[in-house]
Amino acid sequence: ILNFRGFQFAQAMLFAVEEINNSTDLLPGISMGYKIHDACASIARGVTVALALANGNEEVFAPSMGGCTRSAQVQAIMGETFSSPSMAISTVIGPFYIPLYPSFLRTIPSDYYQSRALAQLVKYFGWTWVGAIRTDDDYGNNGMATFTETAQQLGICLEYSVSVFRTDPPDKIRQIVDIIKASTSKVIVTFLSPTDLYVIIQELSLHNMTGYQWVGNEGWIFDFHTAAMDGHHILDGAIGLSIPKAHVSGMREFILDVKPLNSSSNKLFTEFWEKLFDCKFKLSESSDGNPKECTGHEDVTVVQNSFTDMSLMPIFNNIYKGVYAVAHALHNILSCNKTCNKKVKLDPFKILQHIRKIRFTTKEGDEVYFTENGDPAAKYEIINWQPTENVNAHIFIFLIATLSTQVPLSVCSENCPPGTRKILQKGKPVCCYDCLKCAEGEINSITCVRCHPEFWSTEGRNACVQKEAEFLSYEEIMGALLTAASLFGTCMTAVVAFIFFRYRHTPIVRANNSELSFLLLFSLTLCFLCSLTFIGRPSEWSCMLRHTAFGITFVLCISCVLGKTIVVLMAFRATLPGSNVMKWFGPAQQKLTVLGFTLIQVIICILWLTISPPFPFKNFKELKDKIILECALGSAVGFWAVLGYIGLLAMLCFILAFLARKLPDNFNEAKFITFSMLIFCAVWITFIPAYVSSPGKFSVAVEIFAILASSFGLLFCIFIPKCYIILLKPQKNTKKNMIWRLPRLGGAGRVWGHSQDSSWAPQSWSAPRGMRKLNLCE
Repeated sequence: ILNFRGFQFAQAMLFAVEEINNSTDLLPGISMGYKIHDACASIARGVTVALALANGNEEVFAPSMGGCTRSAQVQAIMGETFSSPSMAISTVIGPFYIPLYPSFLRTIPSDYYQSRALAQLVKYFGWTWVGAIRTDDDYGNNGMATFTETAQQLGICLEYSVSVFRTDPPDKIRQIVDIIKASTSKVIVTFLSPTDLYVIIQELSLHNMTGYQWVGNEGWIFDFHTAAMDGHHILDGAIGLSIPKAHVSGMREFILDVKPLNSSSNKLFTEFWEKLFDCKFKLSESSDGNPKECTGHEDVTVVQNSFTDMSLMPIFNNIYKGVYAVAHALHNILSCNKTCNKKVKLDPFKILQHIRKIRFTTKEGDEVYFTENGDPAAKYEIINWQPTENVNAHIFIFLIATLSTQVPLSVCSENCPPGTRKILQKGKPVCCYDCLKCAEGEINSITCVRCHPEFWSTEGRNACVQKEAEFLSYEEIMGALLTAASLFGTCMTAVVAFIFFRYRHTPIVRANNSELSFLLLFSLTLCFLCSLTFIGRPSEWSCMLRHTAFGITFVLCISCVLGKTIVVLMAFRATLPGSNVMKWFGPAQQKLTVLGFTLIQVIICILWLTISPPFPFKNFKELKDKIILECALGSAVGFWAVLGYIGLLAMLCFILAFLARKLPDNFNEAKFITFSMLIFCAVWITFIPAYVSSPGKFSVAVEIFAILASSFGLLFCIFIPKCYIILLKPQKNTKKNMIWRLPRLGGAGRVWGHSQDSSWAPQSWSAPRGMRKLNLCE
């Protein structure tokens, strides 16, 4: 049976050959010949014909020569029309160096790229749950294998994948239809030839199974017969890929300009004409019935069938480019300019090498070249089938932008809502899952993804937002109260200092070592102010300043208290006969003692800042939904060395003050120092566990509270009693009250006056027997 499509393909090749032979630019003086064989859609016959061409000799019967043989001179083979016969032919004749696989070149994109492009198309529409039907041959099996591999990479799952062939028994066809009917997927991806698709569509139409989204390969998606076959409504809305539209000027007219009277030596043209017009020539063999007689002048343009349909012009164009590729290779081999070197010996292998290197542009502007694999550039157009008012036709829409916005849904499981993650269903593909809410700090994805440490999930678990930074700030209540307490302490210290300065010439101020008192007040002011460095957003400088300033100011403060305590002890030890203690602990030595104790702490702090200083640190562990901004210690040894040294001086001061607690009351400042050191030690001993156990900004608040509490303890215990006397009991602020009763010495009790400032002591006073006069100057 003559196939009009195959006849069209042969005509397209003839058009290219004749155009080249009539050209003066390409192969001038050289005529290309051809042999056309009909494989009759049979793989076996196609292989047989290819072998006959590859063998190089064939039997020729001519009246003048009789039976003889001559060289076939076949240098290249064009064809076959379909992929499966081409693959079989390439396997058989490859060793003969005919330009097929592995000397296999294509002018149509490889099905490998088509399969991958179909998978991308399915992914574009969000279809993750599809069925697949393929032709059971090399074309269908290889194409679907590539599609399946690509689909898995893109997260597309196949609910079923079945094969079909046009000769399968009806039971198998019905079984395939039952599989489609029982499936939940609404998208069917096909890699079918038109004839195999027809078998499936006929069975589906019997069950009226519409509503499926068909995704078609280029083998049938732009085929006119498929669109017009019975049951075509099953394919309404089908979408697929096709090779790009093409136009070759003059080809349509050449194909339709078929005159059997001009080709009387070829029975093929006569058979074609008789079938096209349903007539018989007089010379034809008689047949049943009384067909009308063919004249050979019938008008082809009035016929509407697959021969006059030029929808396959893109394929005709590929045949055209294939013939021209061979011609360009020959042109290069023969070194053609205005003439060609006809002495060059041709062989298929040499032609193959030149075909691989050719690069030319057709008269329509199409660039032709081959990749390393012998493939052209892969280009496709997207086709969508939409029914027209004519029930026997479909409109092919080539632009995806014109597709209906009502895209069908085909998923195994709906997309998980924001804030949930996928839990795969046991025994099912990855596209089938349940949705489970994400944990705190995670957002949804294929699996819940934990937010960056500086971010936290929203309530809906659908986005990560910046965590709130937490630190002790001036704006919050706790920070404001601590700031107020610090400023209040600073002001109180300043007031006390003003009172002492205002009454600096009174006995009570001059009798208590005023230089150390003012230095102590200055250090207390710094202690109150240094607590402010702990409030606010930590920075590199504030972190280094807060701990070092705290350590140095407190050591200065305790050194002053320690100096005052030693002065009290030394003053009364110096009253013993023969004692010259105060000679070695005068005002200069007192200042050097304070400076020396403080200098040690300065050295510790310098070493700490040099080796491993404190630095700002973002703590993500304490609170899940907040970032705690704090100052890391850098070196824990440095931090505890600073605190340890303060504690050592405080304990020493406490011990000395405790030893001096029973001195005469009027002079006994040691009791107040003892109380202040007791408060100081109690505060810092309780500070350690509180600091370690307090989270975030509360640890900073604990440290500030300890600084303020110990500072207030020193201020209240040492200076407030004296301010009380100065302001409220001025009658006690006299020289008389600065005379203290000494314990019995040598069996006699005496009362004597003493002052740390000799400028106001009685000048006529003489020390009693057994005692000596002692001046404690500032």
